[in-house]
Amino acid sequence: MANPHESALHYPLGDTLPAPGSTIEIAPGVRWLRMALPFALDHINLWLLRDRQDGIEGWTVVDCGIANDATRAAWERLFAHELQGLPVLRVLVTHMHPDHIGLAHWLCERWTTPQRECRLWISGTDWNAGRMASLATTGFGGEAAARFFALHGLVDPESLARVRARSNYYASMVPQVPGRFRRLMDGMVLDIGGRAWRCIAGYGHAPEHIALFCEALGLLISGDMVLPRISTNVSVIDLEPEADPLPLYLKSIAALRALPAATLVLPSHGLPFTGLHERIAQLEAHHDERLAEVLAACRNAPCSAADLLPVMFRRQLDLHQTTFAMGESIAHVHALQTAGRLAPEPGADGVLRWRAVG
Repeated sequence: MANPHESALHYPLGDTLPAPGSTIEIAPGVRWLRMALPFALDHINLWLLRDRQDGIEGWTVVDCGIANDATRAAWERLFAHELQGLPVLRVLVTHMHPDHIGLAHWLCERWTTPQRECRLWISGTDWNAGRMASLATTGFGGEAAARFFALHGLVDPESLARVRARSNYYASMVPQVPGRFRRLMDGMVLDIGGRAWRCIAGYGHAPEHIALFCEALGLLISGDMVLPRISTNVSVIDLEPEADPLPLYLKSIAALRALPAATLVLPSHGLPFTGLHERIAQLEAHHDERLAEVLAACRNAPCSAADLLPVMFRRQLDLHQTTFAMGESIAHVHALQTAGRLAPEPGADGVLRWRAVG
C-alpha cells in the first residue's frame, strides 16, 4: 500500500523502471538497475557509477543483490550489454543485509584480475557483522532467535519451529563475504569518476550504514535509511537483546535535513524521488504514531511485543515479515523504556510484557 502522504513527494521518472538486464541513466555517469528478491518486498535498486581508478576506466557498483543463480545471471546480462566494454573497478556496499551484500564476494572475484584486485568498500562494522553472520546463525533464525521471539510472546509452535529451521538463513543468501575490504567512514569523501561523493553513516537499521551524497549532481544514494513508500525496518535481534535502535535511526535521518531540500534521493526500494525533508518528517510522524499506539495499548494491559503486532501492523504477515515485525515491535518498547514510559514485567509463563508507567 502506498504511503498515505506519497503525494507530497515527487517522482521525476514517474513509474518508469529499468527493464530486466538493463539500466536507466539517472544523471551523467549514474545508472539505475533493479534485481528481483524472493520476498514480499520483491526488488532492490542497485547503482552503477562511472569511475576511473589508477588510470583505468570502468564502473563502481553500489550494492549487489542476494546470492542466487537468477541474480548472477542478471548481472551477467548487464555486464554484456550495459558496461560499454569496461570493467567493474570496485564494489561499494551500503550495509550488511543480504540483499545488499549477498553477491559482493562473487562480484569482487568476477572482476579481479592478476593485475588488479576488485575491492569491496564497506564500513568496518558492517564488514565484521556480515562476515560473522555468513559463518554462523545470527539474529535471523535458529534456536537463539526462536528463544528470543518466545520471550517476547511469539509462542505459536509452528512459527517457532519455522524460525528454528532457518539456521542458515543469512548464509543461504550471503555464502561468503570478501576477506579483504576498504573501510568507509562517516565524512569520508570518495572520488568516483572525478566527482566527490561524501559518506554519511546512519544507525538503527544496520550496524553502520553508509549513504552517499554527491553535491555536484544533487544526488543521495540513501540505501535503506530513507525509502519513499515504506518505513525502514528498525529491529532488535537476539544478538543484542537490550538494544535501543529507534532513537539512533531517528537521529540519523534528522541529520539528513542538512542536505538540500531538492536532493534527488536514490533509495534501495521504491522509486527515485525528491522531497527528502518532507519524507523525513513523514517517517518521524510515523514512529511518533506507533510509539503513541504502543503506549496506549500497554496502558490498557501489559503487552508483549507479539501482542503489539496487530497494533503496529494492520495487515497479514508471513513468517519473513513477522520476524522483522517482532524486531520492530521490540525496538519501540525499548525506546519507550529508555524514555521512562514503559517498564518490563516478566510473566510466570516466561513471556516478557510491558506496562505503562507515569
